[in-house]
Amino acid sequence: MVYLLLLLGFGLLIKGADYFIDGSSNIAALFRVPPLIVGLTIVAFGTGAPEATVSIIAALEGNADVTIGNIIGSNLLNMSLVVGITAFIFPLSVERPTIKKEIPFAFLATVVLLVAMSDRILEFTNANYITRSDGIIFLLFFAIFLYYVIEAARNSREESMDVQMSQDQIGGWGKNTLITVAGLAAIILGGYLVVESSTDIALRFGMSETLVGLTIVAIGSSLPELITSITAAMKQQSEIALGNIVGSSIFNLLFVLGVSSIISPLPVNDKLFFDIFVLLVLTIVLFIFSRTHYKVKKYEGMALTIFYLLYLVYIIIRN
Repeated sequence: MVYLLLLLGFGLLIKGADYFIDGSSNIAALFRVPPLIVGLTIVAFGTGAPEATVSIIAALEGNADVTIGNIIGSNLLNMSLVVGITAFIFPLSVERPTIKKEIPFAFLATVVLLVAMSDRILEFTNANYITRSDGIIFLLFFAIFLYYVIEAARNSREESMDVQMSQDQIGGWGKNTLITVAGLAAIILGGYLVVESSTDIALRFGMSETLVGLTIVAIGSSLPELITSITAAMKQQSEIALGNIVGSSIFNLLFVLGVSSIISPLPVNDKLFFDIFVLLVLTIVLFIFSRTHYKVKKYEGMALTIFYLLYLVYIIIRN
């Protein structure tokens, strides 16, 4: 039964992503805003819903290892495997604002997390915690990011677009909203089924909760980003694909961890510091790749994919 639920979850993810990309890209056209903005907001927060659900439930249950491991593992996967596979299928065009602001903001969010979890070094305490005060700081940074995205949307409306022609070609608000919501619901449900069934299978094989959080849960809850980004790339909507990846990473670090730590202060496993440093390096690498002709090319995507596979082997051996 568990394996059937796993297959059902994958099916919902794939079909839901198809509808979600079609609906959200059409909404971008009707709003007259660049697809990148939609990728950073509607798509990113929608595909980040499984991480939010898993992490917040884990925080409510007092399971900090799964909460933090899921977020760090998901972001590592986003910056390496998701970008890598997507770019390998279809090279990702990178908008200049993404290079100047969004990717550096994702790097800043990771640095904020590193500082927040370094209590032993910075405050000379006996243990490292992400406290409720840290959670409030995360949410304040997230509010700044939302303000930036809203201002960017206001300043970049494409006034020259013929909205009436767009409505004739792609349908009205009601139809596209319904398609987007239905696709998102399928993605969230599919992600939930994949995470729950795969975690159950992993625990039966004796994996630790930290390892489950960094691998099975992180991979399962990141499948919406992966499927959505691949679907967007195949539909030649690379702005949505990259915006989804970067926006989801920021959403995970600032909003999901912020809410989770406010619900319950999160003790930090010392092993996670290595993973944070790897995430910082990956963000820098993505920034460098993005500056090469404003594209993430096929061979760069392959390099990121291989890197994640090597990292996955390492953490399995480590745990």
